[in-house]
Amino acid sequence: MHITFSKSAIDRLAPYLNDGTKQLKLLHDTEDCGCVVSGVPALQLIAEPTVDDKLSQGEPFPFWYEPRHEVYYEPHLRVDYDAARSSFSLKSDSQIYTHHLRFLN
Repeated sequence: MHITFSKSAIDRLAPYLNDGTKQLKLLHDTEDCGCVVSGVPALQLIAEPTVDDKLSQGEPFPFWYEPRHEVYYEPHLRVDYDAARSSFSLKSDSQIYTHHLRFLN
């Protein structure tokens, strides 16, 4: 899995990541969804990964994810940030996963 972050997403995320104490995770959030298939993606800041997390290289940020959820996403993703809406989005070449990607910090 690979994520390319847009310039606006980089500008928004960099202050949280520059000191090296936090890392990004693409979370497939299933809490209160009832089923893993109904999960929604979110970006989460973590202090350290769990034993189930796998590291992937993104541009420019590396990120963690749980391989068991990889099946729900295409191999190449893009994260953008719309300052006017204060909202992240997650897309691929063939679909939009969400225009309201939650950022859990």
